[in-house]
Amino acid sequence: MLAVLLTILVIAPVIWLIVNKYNPQLSIVFGGFALLLFAAVLGSGGIDGSKTGFVLFDVFAVWTNAFKSVTGGLGMSIMLVGAYAMYMDHIGASKVLVGIATKPLQAMHAPYVVLMMTYVVGQFLNVFIPSASGLALLLMVTAYPILVRLGVSKLSATAVVASTACLDLGPASGNTVVAAKVAGMDVVDFFVQHQLVVGVITAIAIAITHYFVQKLGDAKARPVDGDHTEDSEQHTMDINAPTYYALLPMIPLVLIFTFSKMVMTTIKVDIYNAIVISLIVVLLVEMVHRRNVREVMSSYKIYLERMGKQFAGVVSLIISGSVLAAGLKAIGSIDFLIDSAVAAGFPVLVLICICVVVIAAASILMGSGNAAFFSFADLVPGIAGKIGVSVVSVVIPMQLAAGISRTMSPITGAIVAAAGISGVSPFDVVKRTFLPMLVGLIVSTLMSYFLLS
Repeated sequence: MLAVLLTILVIAPVIWLIVNKYNPQLSIVFGGFALLLFAAVLGSGGIDGSKTGFVLFDVFAVWTNAFKSVTGGLGMSIMLVGAYAMYMDHIGASKVLVGIATKPLQAMHAPYVVLMMTYVVGQFLNVFIPSASGLALLLMVTAYPILVRLGVSKLSATAVVASTACLDLGPASGNTVVAAKVAGMDVVDFFVQHQLVVGVITAIAIAITHYFVQKLGDAKARPVDGDHTEDSEQHTMDINAPTYYALLPMIPLVLIFTFSKMVMTTIKVDIYNAIVISLIVVLLVEMVHRRNVREVMSSYKIYLERMGKQFAGVVSLIISGSVLAAGLKAIGSIDFLIDSAVAAGFPVLVLICICVVVIAAASILMGSGNAAFFSFADLVPGIAGKIGVSVVSVVIPMQLAAGISRTMSPITGAIVAAAGISGVSPFDVVKRTFLPMLVGLIVSTLMSYFLLS
């Protein structure tokens, strides 16, 4: 019980710092340091890290080891995939793909049906464009003007666009890669056999909830919402790439699916090789299309800069979250909660819900689903063992909860980026995303339990 009280004592100031816009990475790291020091004083558990012979240095070693392990492994996949998604935007390929995918929406004249379909289309596109903020920005210059022109409020349109990548589906998603690794499965098998069925059902539930929440919300706000026709005309997309460029964002997934157990078993291509091969193909296509080898070769620097941006944003948060998770593990608060729940005889579903709530709170706090899930993913096998269920039945709801809950946070990149374009408050946006995401949390958890247990 003391461990839980100390955890609350540490987490409360961390929340205050983040809400008041202090650097989130350092705020989370300092919280992790405090928990590790408490654990050392109480003797509640060993500190995972290099044994330096001095407890204070052991605490710092946790952070150092997090840099080494995250950057050299999962962090590298995040940087490679994230940079590839950004590079696709740089050359106009993502714009072409999104433009083609959203074009049918223009033919529909039922505003809130179009709004619901926008979410579905966006969630599909997220499989090929695994950057939540990048996809949100692209949809803000394609689907957003259509929605506003049809009469949907800019707040509703922003809420739907910002939530399109909430499930982090597909083999190109960093969370999916980690979840598959934790489950001890091939990432394609994990996606097709487990994640896809739960994800599709959850996406349908979220889309339907968006329909009613945004429609009712607009009906109440209509007298003060005003006419947004002028606003909608300001957001247009200049597509300056050929139509066939829409295929380029799909290359990594085609490689991963083709050279997997589902199609060709003699050759294996992981996410790292898929991205590197795809990048070379894209560079060659660019050279042929632009007929300027020097310019295209120079653009490789842009890709590297995008990798650095991913490190500074997402990967650094994952590293900080790893320190916090190490502190929670060392002090024993998570184990205490799980052990107490098991001892109390709670049903398995309730125990899984506790895990989901923990990961959801971390995602909202960090504003990042990747950081939250990556930080706690290593704890899943132990938790599943204590509960007495398969790892998959725990890791799927936690993985989906990380992305869903991120969309409830006003500091997450997709929310801030979309709100910045439409000119609404990120806090108002999350008020509109809260109920659809809550429904998504409930549905994904129930479906994972009933379909995977």
